[in-house]
Amino acid sequence: MDNVTLRAELERLHRESFGWALNCCARDPAEAEEVLQQVYLKVLEGRAQYHGRASFRTWLFAVIRKTAADERRRYMLRRLRLLEYEERAERNGSDHGPDETVCDSERRTLFQQALAVLPERQREVLLLVFYHDLHLSDAAEVMGVSLGSARTHYERGKKRLREWMKRSKLWHEIEWGRTAVAAALP
Repeated sequence: MDNVTLRAELERLHRESFGWALNCCARDPAEAEEVLQQVYLKVLEGRAQYHGRASFRTWLFAVIRKTAADERRRYMLRRLRLLEYEERAERNGSDHGPDETVCDSERRTLFQQALAVLPERQREVLLLVFYHDLHLSDAAEVMGVSLGSARTHYERGKKRLREWMKRSKLWHEIEWGRTAVAAALP
């Protein structure tokens, strides 16, 4: 199906598609709009291809359903990770003294500086995997590269981060300070 015909079919079925997206998204209009936008992008960019095995409408509704389910799953995973993080922070929060809190803050700052010096693709894949909790395959899709390429950028990025952190004077000071504080404690 050519791009003009594809667009015409999407426009013709838009009202029904939005209704189905609403149904798949527990009647949340904002979520339904987001899912439908993702579906349209998948279809127009060729990541979801119509092969004519069913009617276009049936195929489109299946893509909407799968996209909505994927979004729900990602949302739930993010919520679970956030809850785990909050619980861990609560447990560890009272154990952190001022010195440990300062070291954590300095480490975070140093890590952000290290990320900034990485090549764009390495930084991007590390951010997607570590900060946005995506699987490497999802990060590859977001970046528009093959899984093998994403793996290469991921491994090289981690290696460069380790090397940069080891060379950093501040990193040694933080680690030395943490060791000295731990040794001074009974």
